[in-house]
Amino acid sequence: MITILAGGTGSIKLVRGLAALTKDIIVISNVGDNIWLHGLYICPDVDTIVYGLAGLLDEKRGWGVKDDSFECLAQLEKLGAPTWFSLGDKDLATHLARTAMMNKGKSLSEVTEWMRRRYAISARIIPATDNEVATKIITDKGKMHLQEFWVKYKGNLAVTGVQYDGAKSAKANRKAIEAIRKSDMVIVAPANPVSSIGPIVALTELRKELAKNRDKVVAVSPLIGDVAVSGPAVKYMKALGLASSPVGVAEYYRDFVGSFVIAASDHKLTPKIQGLGMQVYETNITMKNKQDEIRLGQYLMDRAIDN
Repeated sequence: MITILAGGTGSIKLVRGLAALTKDIIVISNVGDNIWLHGLYICPDVDTIVYGLAGLLDEKRGWGVKDDSFECLAQLEKLGAPTWFSLGDKDLATHLARTAMMNKGKSLSEVTEWMRRRYAISARIIPATDNEVATKIITDKGKMHLQEFWVKYKGNLAVTGVQYDGAKSAKANRKAIEAIRKSDMVIVAPANPVSSIGPIVALTELRKELAKNRDKVVAVSPLIGDVAVSGPAVKYMKALGLASSPVGVAEYYRDFVGSFVIAASDHKLTPKIQGLGMQVYETNITMKNKQDEIRLGQYLMDRAIDN
């Protein structure tokens, strides 16, 4: 059994590659991106995993539903409502159904499981917590939700810090803890370490469980050299005083990750990462197409067998 910690647009590629190789996969999804808008509870990272595994994902944007229309958004704009967060009409159906179910007492986990079954997805998808956790970015314009920073302001503000509001009091999902405990391998996807993985490991019990099982936890670097594969990872890392390189990511993960996969071109960094007490593997970590996703997924599964 393989469990993967996932969040952001970078994760779905590896999740999809693993899902093509085995049905025995569990995805622990970030919830720090979740936000209330227009009275609806929107869960971008959970939905990206669902849409990606169901074959519905808008591949060009990396989120939302493919071939969607935006008539509702256009009407909201005419009414003077804020429309900085682009919600397609098909995508809205997800948020309407989720919010209605949660208003009737269903947990986020229960709603996500319902969605998984409706779309006939074999991989299990578990929100890291059923409590609300919000990633907040400290900028020169003040503290704001991650979605505001990244979508409304297009990530163009200076960042001085990152906080995970609600994480200290939130309870880690019990099924997520059990998955980590029982899995043969736990993978940290090549996602933004601060905004996509950070909110997950900010959950005290979950991080402790990862640390207990450190020897079977392997992370894939989201950076090649000093460049993020996608997203604003470097900007967040600098704000936290981390080196903008795979070494900086490894330092951020060092207490709960036992093995680290880097690009072969970053071979010179291997000794520094090994110095953090991690095994290092070097391979091609870019995923430009479905074949690349499966190739990297198979590489990781082979490491599980080797261990």
